[in-house]
Amino acid sequence: MRIPDKLLSFIKEEKSFFISTHINPDGDALGSALALSLALESLGKKTVLHNRDRVPELYRFLPAHEKFTMSLPGNRQPLILLDCNDPGRAGLNGFVIPSSAVIDHHETVSDFGDIRWIEPKAAATGIMVYYLIKKLELKITQDMATNLYTAIAVDSGTFRYSNTSSELLRVCAELIDSGADPASIALTLYETWSVRRFRLLIEVLNTLEIVDDIAVTFATKEMFTATGAAPEDTEHFSNFPRMMEDIEVSAFFREIDGAAWKVSLRSKGGVDVARIAERFQGGGHRNAAGYMIKAAMKTAKEKLLKAIREDKRST
Repeated sequence: MRIPDKLLSFIKEEKSFFISTHINPDGDALGSALALSLALESLGKKTVLHNRDRVPELYRFLPAHEKFTMSLPGNRQPLILLDCNDPGRAGLNGFVIPSSAVIDHHETVSDFGDIRWIEPKAAATGIMVYYLIKKLELKITQDMATNLYTAIAVDSGTFRYSNTSSELLRVCAELIDSGADPASIALTLYETWSVRRFRLLIEVLNTLEIVDDIAVTFATKEMFTATGAAPEDTEHFSNFPRMMEDIEVSAFFREIDGAAWKVSLRSKGGVDVARIAERFQGGGHRNAAGYMIKAAMKTAKEKLLKAIREDKRST
């Protein structure tokens, strides 16, 4: 994996960095940002870690997660934008940035960034950060290894998705040698759910509607209130209907406010959900993407079903 020379020079020349990632952060975004921050600080650099949203409870086992702040820094520092390539997706609209570098693996891209390192074929941003740390000739500590292993595991479906390669497994083997504990990480990610999160999943699965080979589920604000769950508790909910053998696309709608929804799409087979999400000004990967829509649930669902059918006919 070739790392841009400009990015290496940028990191070596600057003394401090503002590191940010996308809103509603997942394991890849958080783990990548934390590992990079720890690596840069081992070089004597100063870092500010930012996310508009709090670190989800699920990921508070990650070493140094408390470094994240929801506040924007008062002084303007060079920005490193991770796991997304649009500052709007990080809640940075209107924020003055003196210089910027983007490190991302998403297929849908903007033209933001003075320096752009985008690798759509990379399984996770975490694997890109791993190669960057190695190129900087830094020792990967146990804390870095735990963050990077989690980042890669989450975006590869813990090595179940088609982006799992021998290269990815070799990287993870080295991270284990550096101190990452795969059993502990898997236990925390998949087998330590709160009762409220489990109850919300039951409510969501009870909304299941199957149209041809498309599964649709949703969570309303009332469901969150009734179960005591939080929006962050819905991570991976879109994956469950995809487990059914005849389902090609799973769509999960999460209500944000009146007539506004965050839509998470997951697919298997030939449907490119990143292309579907782009129709609604969203984006992502071929098999995992998302977007926001302002519409009543019925209308939002009909628009999505129409877009999927049209896309299938055109391919």
